[in-house]
Amino acid sequence: MSRITEVRVVPFTFEVPDLGLGAHAAMGVSNLQWQKGASLKVMRYAVRLRTDDGLAGEYVTHWVGTHSALGQTNMIAPHLLGRDPEDREGIYDDLKRELRAYDGMGHGPLDIALWDLVGRKYGMSVSTMLGGYRKRLPVYASTHHGQDEPGGLDSPQAFADYAIACADRGFAGFKVHGWHDGNVRREAATLRAVRAAIGDRMEVMYDPGCEIRTHLEALRLGHVCDEIGALWYEDPYRDSGVSMTGSQILRQKIRTPLMVTEHARGPERKAAYAIAGACDLFHIDPEYDLGITGAMKCAHLAEALGIDVQVHAPGPAHRACVSAIRNTHMYELALVGPGMPNLIPPVYACGYSDQEAALGDDGQVPVPTGPGLGVTYDWDFIERHAFDAKTYR
Repeated sequence: MSRITEVRVVPFTFEVPDLGLGAHAAMGVSNLQWQKGASLKVMRYAVRLRTDDGLAGEYVTHWVGTHSALGQTNMIAPHLLGRDPEDREGIYDDLKRELRAYDGMGHGPLDIALWDLVGRKYGMSVSTMLGGYRKRLPVYASTHHGQDEPGGLDSPQAFADYAIACADRGFAGFKVHGWHDGNVRREAATLRAVRAAIGDRMEVMYDPGCEIRTHLEALRLGHVCDEIGALWYEDPYRDSGVSMTGSQILRQKIRTPLMVTEHARGPERKAAYAIAGACDLFHIDPEYDLGITGAMKCAHLAEALGIDVQVHAPGPAHRACVSAIRNTHMYELALVGPGMPNLIPPVYACGYSDQEAALGDDGQVPVPTGPGLGVTYDWDFIERHAFDAKTYR
């Protein structure tokens, strides 16, 4: 039996070209813009577990890699010491309780590292451990938000032009993240421009990112989604995506499937949405939903209820989950735009990538097949750019 003897949590930084924060100069959720010649400093963090018999499990965060989540990961990391890494269900349950007063965002990276460790122990990919049967995944382009400064996605026409480029590139779908001001006329014009530009070449989805302020405005845009035949309408309200009643009422008045629960994390909260008739799809994420363990609970719950799920954002753990979920559609490449790179950390020494250029000629990306997550991290890069790393023994 293996026992965890060390947990190392390593925050690090890297630079992303041609992206900036604009006048507000504050990093938030997807509030970036194209800015020629700029260099954006981004923080993510890595987790490495070691056992008394020489095993290791690793994970480097993508979208969950914030200072807020880092604090939670450091809070609960010592709880892994002395545990058998194969006891993932018991560890999941214990860590969930430890973070009950918080949003749980620091839990996922530790759970994912456990899956990586056990997969490496038995020479098996996480996809195989989950029963994955998809080897390649169709991909949709999930855009950066619109910007008011010239460049990037600065107009409805810019979104339409980029949609054409994505269709030509082979993407299966195109998701619009509009402007942060939630201007209904501009949002509606963008959706109509995108559909007119690409016809039926790709699916179109709409995610205001919780920027729409009132029910009537959200309803109006829902009708535009109906008009253009959107595949889904996601997180419209300024409720941060957690108003079950608001979603329930909106869903009754539009035809487009409503996708929420990205911010109602874990199977218990998602079950309440489904039972209340407040959504048509779950949004799940192995980083957000308490790891691969929690994300797959959500996927199986949805399957039992007869509804679909979409896995939020990209990453090797996300690909493994999508490979094993029947009731899902596409893999999200988030966030992309014309000349706008994804904020994925450049830590892969194995060729893995979630940049736009990684899309295959068939419009798909592969599921990693090596042991564990199937990726190799560049720990020299991580340690060279590290700060305030903590080791628990």
